[in-house]
Amino acid sequence: MFQIRLHGRGGQGVVTGAEMLSIAAFVQGRHAQAFPSFGSERTGAPVVAFCRIDDKEIRLREPIMEPDALIIQDPTLLLQVDVFRGLKPREGYILINTTRSFDEIGIGEYVSGFRPERLCTVPATELALKHVGRAVPNAGLLGGFAAVTGLVSLDSVAAAIRDRFSGKVAAGNVAAATAAYEIVSQEMKEAAAHA
Repeated sequence: MFQIRLHGRGGQGVVTGAEMLSIAAFVQGRHAQAFPSFGSERTGAPVVAFCRIDDKEIRLREPIMEPDALIIQDPTLLLQVDVFRGLKPREGYILINTTRSFDEIGIGEYVSGFRPERLCTVPATELALKHVGRAVPNAGLLGGFAAVTGLVSLDSVAAAIRDRFSGKVAAGNVAAATAAYEIVSQEMKEAAAHA
């Protein structure tokens, strides 16, 4: 079973992102579940959502305490919430919505023990603004997640987006996911070249 924890703020589409990730897994014939964990349910408040993906039925229902991957939609949470709690050292994946490097956001030393090809940043907010017209980074991050993990395909992410949205909103989110996928794929090639 592969477990993903998504961190963000209210209004950024964290819960929708987890749901679309589970749909992407379903599209590929896998079992998946997604569910949120709310504190205060106001815009800007920290929000956590969870997604599990497996090849067999998932019976667990509790929050994910030891994720295989983290998707961090808002890098300001790094200073406010212990987003890395329970992440599997070295083997875990970290995908952060930022234009800056891990060193520039102050976590370079923390991630130094991780495999570099599992550490990614993607400018998902900028991609969302460009393609959707709103600062909702979830689709871009799902595209990046597909590229870094290979757990779901870009096509299944696009299908999940189209399942959730329609028209221009769907097209814009698919474009943001595709652009993020390409950015992260390029990052992966560069990481492999320097390894």
